[in-house]
Amino acid sequence: MIWVPLLLSAAHLVSFSLWTIWISFTPSTLVPVSGWLGLRNYTAVLASRNWQIAFDNLLLFGSAFVVLSAATGLVLAILLDQRIRGENVLRSIFLYPLAVSFVVTGTVWSWLLNPGLGIQKLVHDLGWTSFKFDWLIDRDMAIWTIVIAAIWQSSGFAMALFLAGLRSVDADIIKAAQIDGAGPVRIYRRIILPSLWPITITVVVIQLQFAISTFDLVRALTNGGPGIATQLPALVVYDLMFQRSLLGRGAAAAVLMLLILLAVLVPYAAWRYVQRRRALHA
Repeated sequence: MIWVPLLLSAAHLVSFSLWTIWISFTPSTLVPVSGWLGLRNYTAVLASRNWQIAFDNLLLFGSAFVVLSAATGLVLAILLDQRIRGENVLRSIFLYPLAVSFVVTGTVWSWLLNPGLGIQKLVHDLGWTSFKFDWLIDRDMAIWTIVIAAIWQSSGFAMALFLAGLRSVDADIIKAAQIDGAGPVRIYRRIILPSLWPITITVVVIQLQFAISTFDLVRALTNGGPGIATQLPALVVYDLMFQRSLLGRGAAAAVLMLLILLAVLVPYAAWRYVQRRRALHA
């Protein structure tokens, strides 16, 4: 029964991807038209200042978000793995942001980080008038507000995966290390953390996929501003297609996003395939 919806979904994905690729080679503007421009749409997008800033922001946002969210999730998982009291409540609290849409997350964080409404105003009202936290309107720091909101949204997901990995480590190996005199730090460094390597790769790939396709969080939090300081590739696609009515160039930008995504997913799929083959022949 599962093959029918899977095949329909695959056909839908492939057909619309091919249609987008075809549109990217045409002079389409408001509506699709026939014609052939070759790579002119791609060169125009790559040469545009919007795309260059968006790509630089993607590198910064993607690397900071993936590293910090994975590290936060790992720390939370290690703390919960100590069998502390109220673990179920804490786990639910840490996972709660996953139940909130990215639009809601962006809107709430835009209130918190607004200098005239949020944290800065609260601290000023408490009497510390020299305190300054205006990253939301600072061109150099605004991208970090997206990183903060994204970490809050996604670190619980990383925590859940890491916690599952921690709970799957063979207890007999840990007991043997303790008998040999290994302390907690050495056990984590030599036994537990190396065993989490496959889960770490999975977390990194999933978070990278989110970073590449991020749209609604940025749209709600900064709308790409101040100016275009927090522009990301998905916002470039939206701007070209729906605000400038440049369908061909927007499709080219979307295809470039797809290539960036494939650069992450294809090596991961190849790695999983090799791991599976090794497990079968072990």
